[in-house]
Amino acid sequence: MIPSIDQCCELMDQYRMLDNIRAHSFMVARVAALIAHGLRKADVFVAIEPVIAGALLHDIAKTPCLHNGENHAIVGRDICLQHGLDELAEIVAEHVVLRGAITELGASAKEIVNYADKRVRHDQVVSLEERKEYLVGHYGRDDLKLCQLIQDNFVTIRLLEQRLFVQLDFGPDDIAGLVADRTRWDALLLPLELFL
Repeated sequence: MIPSIDQCCELMDQYRMLDNIRAHSFMVARVAALIAHGLRKADVFVAIEPVIAGALLHDIAKTPCLHNGENHAIVGRDICLQHGLDELAEIVAEHVVLRGAITELGASAKEIVNYADKRVRHDQVVSLEERKEYLVGHYGRDDLKLCQLIQDNFVTIRLLEQRLFVQLDFGPDDIAGLVADRTRWDALLLPLELFL
């Protein structure tokens, strides 16, 4: 089952998602939806609904995990499975680190959500470099091993960015402006709820 935006918001309430995490999730959903629609325009099949729902719920476990120290991606996957959202479970599980090879052509929902998450710091679209620096500073702290894992992950994300944008009619630097352009959303018939 793919939940609607309203159902995603109900789950956000149920798991007491903090307002700042909710704002981040909505911006990630906007970026992911923009990329997914761009791929569809390029005749690449992408199912839009799982991309939007997966982006909205990618941090569903973040609030409780802030208190208990568990891995929010794994706990989020388990929450999805508990609610019968099997199609979203791996999207949520892999929003931090993708497992396996990156799709050669097209893109999977989990790749789109993973990339979109890496382009949003708090609720602002930023470059991959800015997001990497934030993650290293905020989560890496003085842990050299964790800092290296973040650096290595961004090598994969840069490769993913190249593969995505060779198929799109806009570039990575265009995302912030396009996400802010509501006329583009209207033309794509994307849900207005993503702006609320």
